[in-house]
Amino acid sequence: METQTRTLRKETKITTERMTGAEAVIRCLLAENVDLIYGYPGGAIMPVYDELYKYQDQLHHVLTRHEQGATHAAQGYARTSGKVGVAIATSGPGATNFVTGIADAQIDSTPLVCITGQVGSHLLGSDAFQETDIIGISTPITKWNHQVTKAEDIPSVLAKAFYIARSGRPGPVLVDITKDAQFGELDFEYKKCKGVRSYKPVPETDPKSLNEASRLINNAKKPMIVFGQGVILGKAEEELKNFVEKSGIPAAWTILGLSALPTAHPLNVGMVGMHGNYGPNRLTNQCDLLIAIGMRFDDRVTGNLETYAKQANIIHFEIDPAEVNKNVKADVAVMGDVKHTLSQVLPLIEKDSYDSWVQEFRDHDAIEFEKVIKTELFPEKEGLSMGEVLKSINKETHGDAIIVSDVGQHQMIACRYAEFTTSKSNVTSGGLGTMGFALPAAIGAKMGAPNREVVAIIGDGGYQMTIQELGTIFQTKVPVKIVVLNNDFLGMVRQWQQLFFDKRYASTEMVNPDFIKIAEGYHIKSKRVTKREELQDAVNEMIKSTESYFLEVCVEKENNVFPMIPTGASVSDIRLE
Repeated sequence: METQTRTLRKETKITTERMTGAEAVIRCLLAENVDLIYGYPGGAIMPVYDELYKYQDQLHHVLTRHEQGATHAAQGYARTSGKVGVAIATSGPGATNFVTGIADAQIDSTPLVCITGQVGSHLLGSDAFQETDIIGISTPITKWNHQVTKAEDIPSVLAKAFYIARSGRPGPVLVDITKDAQFGELDFEYKKCKGVRSYKPVPETDPKSLNEASRLINNAKKPMIVFGQGVILGKAEEELKNFVEKSGIPAAWTILGLSALPTAHPLNVGMVGMHGNYGPNRLTNQCDLLIAIGMRFDDRVTGNLETYAKQANIIHFEIDPAEVNKNVKADVAVMGDVKHTLSQVLPLIEKDSYDSWVQEFRDHDAIEFEKVIKTELFPEKEGLSMGEVLKSINKETHGDAIIVSDVGQHQMIACRYAEFTTSKSNVTSGGLGTMGFALPAAIGAKMGAPNREVVAIIGDGGYQMTIQELGTIFQTKVPVKIVVLNNDFLGMVRQWQQLFFDKRYASTEMVNPDFIKIAEGYHIKSKRVTKREELQDAVNEMIKSTESYFLEVCVEKENNVFPMIPTGASVSDIRLE
């Protein structure tokens, strides 16, 4: 490791260091400005952990309680920091426990570099102890993966991994490193990757598409914007705001697009999708121009494709060519980085307003308020609703907090009623719908944005899938605020069973433990709320706490989330009850 060698390259003398592959892994991470990783040690990755021990003053490792927790924590960190999240684990079950988080990151375009150890290269294919073909397993759920069997390949492979993970449409990358490659030696030199042959992360923008898009925008009578997470990933929040305000076009958001435009913006008309707002869903099938910005026309957004926006021209601003015309045919595809394409189209559009058209959204809002929102936020019955919990959190955080939600009824309530003033504030599992996501993701989210309040909203079902990560909170002292909305049910599944399976509640009622005692076992301050008059004070105490805090709120057992578009139905068929 201390030996210095001289290498002649292009007549320039470059100093390299002799070191093991394991140390090279750590040095590569440092060269990529990584200062935080999540992981769990084991036999096949032990050489890397041994080197990590020597660099712990430069590279902080968070020991999660499960490898899935490491990937979700890395996701939360990436989503709030804007950096690449890094997770590390051993071979076999350690690697396979990464799979859910990697799949989640792939479908939600979250940049991760996941490093797994592997058995020695001479044992590959022999069914050795803790050998699993993680390359074969992860190929469909990664942006790129690679197995390293020689120490000298480590720097170039990891440089490529970071480049691919963060460039273009981001995503997860997995690098599997055999144990002999970790023990082997190399002359270490690190060059950041600046391009990969045949990989073009950002497609060129055709000027004709900008002109055609602006023509459609300027001639539209009832245009509508739907923006997604591509705006946040592209750091195009200001460009979106300028586009919305100059054009005067009402803008709706997908779940992952939430917070790219402040929720209180006068042209923000709410959420589209299965449990989105009444107005933007119904009026999708009445607009004459639909402008999709950084979104992929997920089935939860479109409902029945045969009836989705058939009357409208479609403009699709997109960075990934694979998403164009995949689900919904675009009349104009504006390819490229949305930060640049929105800036380029802005001078071409006329300043306008659509007062009567915007009023149609507000008229629908009034209907939704009377039928749904009033009951959810201002319930008259004795039991607590999930919505009023979010209302209480809004009151204490003023829309400045990061809300990390799990998957289920509480997720839909959180996305519908949380108020946001700042981008990168909504962290949730969108495309994969991973129960157990929120608790570890909240740990990463807080570490990625240490100066912001982070509140995890979790159901009693999903909470128990990764409840062991309370141990990570206890050990790291990360001040995450945890709210479990407990209805003693797998609430979303129960809602479907009530509406579509004649109330046959098959395997959805939960017999839960004492969550307060569990939190106290991890020395986390905790409180249980069962009455409305206790709620605001408890939320206030939680938010003011400088340490982690667990709040259990016992809510109505059989409340449903509305509006709702039944599976396979048209967005026009959205139900209010």
